[in-house]
Amino acid sequence: MSIETGLSGKVVIVTGAAAGIGKATALRFAQEGCKVAAWDVDDRDAEALVAELARAGGEGAFWKVNVADSEAVNAAFSEVTGKWGRVDVLVNNAGIVRDSQLVKWKDGAVAATMTDAQWEAVIGVNLRGVFNCTRAVVPAMIAQGGGVILNASSVVGLYGNFGQTNYAATKGGVITMSQTWARELGKYKIRVNAVAPGFVATEILKAMPQKVLDGMVAHTPIGRMGEPLDIANAYVWLASDAASFVHGTVLSVDGGLVPGT
Repeated sequence: MSIETGLSGKVVIVTGAAAGIGKATALRFAQEGCKVAAWDVDDRDAEALVAELARAGGEGAFWKVNVADSEAVNAAFSEVTGKWGRVDVLVNNAGIVRDSQLVKWKDGAVAATMTDAQWEAVIGVNLRGVFNCTRAVVPAMIAQGGGVILNASSVVGLYGNFGQTNYAATKGGVITMSQTWARELGKYKIRVNAVAPGFVATEILKAMPQKVLDGMVAHTPIGRMGEPLDIANAYVWLASDAASFVHGTVLSVDGGLVPGT
């Protein structure tokens, strides 16, 4: 028996939609017949993305948005609702990395530290961006009688990771924000969940040395890295009627990743 997603005609905002998991997610919702608002700071391929969304079976539009900027988020949200009248699903996917050890010690002295700029940049996009976007959409979702909010966490948010103090802090924060919002918003029929991807073969990861990639696969019992579509499928399922009783959870999509092995 096929699963009816109930997503056809729904209005979906996907942040960080220009590439990687975000793009795969935007296209996957388009395949369900959704109206997709693709948000990203990178607008170089915006026209091509909108055309791809149409070919996938949906309707698409692009907004250049820095999610760390609350005024830009509010303005873009107003334009989305002005165009389509509502927002049914928000996928807070946008994220960046600025990796560094907290303190790098070499030859008996401090060789480097994580800088304020590295910390603030990641906090701004990965944590404040999720806050900004969710705060913008919730009043409209309450007024319309419900909606779905999906937040990108990471296995790093569950287990930590060497050289990623800033990233791990944001992804752990996303989990607890999601759980808090699930408590606050469930009574308005707004479902809130987080997705925690493992190692996913995005362009950034593919650029790493093969030895590093092999090590990632070695930690993954299923024997491969994830693909952006694996995460996109999880978002679509969580947004669908098939997951109508799934609320306040963290869905790990990681191939059975075993930390520390």
